[in-house]
Amino acid sequence: MERMNVTLTTGGACSGNPGPGGYAGILRFGNNFKTVCGYDPHTTNNRMELAAVIECVKALKKPCNILIRTNSQFICNGIANAKERSQNGWKTRTGARCANYDMWQVLNDLGRAGHHHFHYESISRSDDDNKECSKLAKEQIKENA
Repeated sequence: MERMNVTLTTGGACSGNPGPGGYAGILRFGNNFKTVCGYDPHTTNNRMELAAVIECVKALKKPCNILIRTNSQFICNGIANAKERSQNGWKTRTGARCANYDMWQVLNDLGRAGHHHFHYESISRSDDDNKECSKLAKEQIKENA
């Protein structure tokens, strides 16, 4: 199955933790790009980081190799451990339920249903797309809170 290569840069923000939150993602494929943004009135920063990835993956209509670029270690670690944790019922090595397992399960299901392959790259906060995602996520809070 031929897959399109997509680069996804994401960001999440929260005013208070928990509190109102926003997320944003920039999907790049070839010379094209798409921005995805959203808001949740009561959430956490980690949930907004995950929501950015989930909502961007939902926007994809064909199987993709997805490079997720983020400054969130929560996302990087979660993707690195997703296969093992899904096989263990979304539990950590100590047997505790993974943080935000409900959203990790949604992302895992989207990946399988869409025949996507996920890879990740840890980026710095000074990355241009990362700065734009942070700005857009914060704007979601200001516009909706």
